[in-house]
Amino acid sequence: MATQRELARLAGVSAGTVSNVISGSTKVSESSRQKVLAAIQSLHYRPNLIARSLKTNRTNTLGIVVPDITIPFFPKIVRGAESAARERGYFLVVLDSQGSHELEVDMMALLRQRVDGILLVTAGDFKWSEQSVAEIASGPPVVCVDRLPEGFESDSVCVDDFGAAELGVKHLISQGHTEIAIFTGPLTLTNEQERLRGYRQALKDAGIRVRPALTWSASFEREDIEAVCGRKMKSAKVKPTALFATNGVTGIGALRGLYGLGLSTPEDIAFATIDELIAEDLFRPRITSVVQPTYEIGYRAVEVLLDRIRSASAVANASAGSQSTTSKVRLGASLVVRESSLLIKKRSRRRAS
Repeated sequence: MATQRELARLAGVSAGTVSNVISGSTKVSESSRQKVLAAIQSLHYRPNLIARSLKTNRTNTLGIVVPDITIPFFPKIVRGAESAARERGYFLVVLDSQGSHELEVDMMALLRQRVDGILLVTAGDFKWSEQSVAEIASGPPVVCVDRLPEGFESDSVCVDDFGAAELGVKHLISQGHTEIAIFTGPLTLTNEQERLRGYRQALKDAGIRVRPALTWSASFEREDIEAVCGRKMKSAKVKPTALFATNGVTGIGALRGLYGLGLSTPEDIAFATIDELIAEDLFRPRITSVVQPTYEIGYRAVEVLLDRIRSASAVANASAGSQSTTSKVRLGASLVVRESSLLIKKRSRRRAS
């Protein structure tokens, strides 16, 4: 088995630099880090994790808790997190809370005894108890990803939710729509609240009246989303000409609801959603999407977590009552325009013919 000294010789750096890259204990320059990573791959280096854990009192293992691993958004985050962890000599343990806050709390308790840090995508619209928050605070560092739990302050990495929704709604406005409905997930989630805020701001900036009757919300259950979509479309006094969904699960459910009413996109109603829909190439028309940088979210979350792990001892030694500033990373989304939202252009071509 290759040794760290052999890695240092091949990479052309000191043994201390190799140790710092592998342990993540001290930052090194990106060029040196890349040289060490290349040497690790070339020599097929595998650290002795048991010996290192006994020496450093660290497991070099991170944990991530997600609410539903079957939703495509979350495996993409896990992949980014796993890549960042592996590059830095860490393993990543993945747990699925199945949307249960009770199970989520149990999983966090389990991980606290076995990992150096935790990434958390909270299960949903649950407020953390003071006892649970205190228990988390007494354990390894935690970084919240995508969703921000109510009553729990921590480092966090997610998309710019406000900007993502604003981007999608402004696109629909640019196509000539003024009656735009928004379909959100549970509005007890802070990211859904921010997306609703972005929708309203886009309308206000365009001088368009915000109609409360065009704000629709449902759980993440397929049947609930379809039922709400059908009910709202049938009862709407002012029929929306466009619909914007704030996440992929809601987006798919809304499309099913629209199709169940015999409506087509974009002929009857223009449509756009946050998140790429699975099997996108099978949708006809193809779906306009505000794409979140899911891989980067997971990758950056691990970087923030490891930074917090490195600084944890300094925080513990700080004077009583002092607090470290939490890191709040917000990443931009990108708009991918496809046929589902191009209603005005399609109709104009039809009239021209």
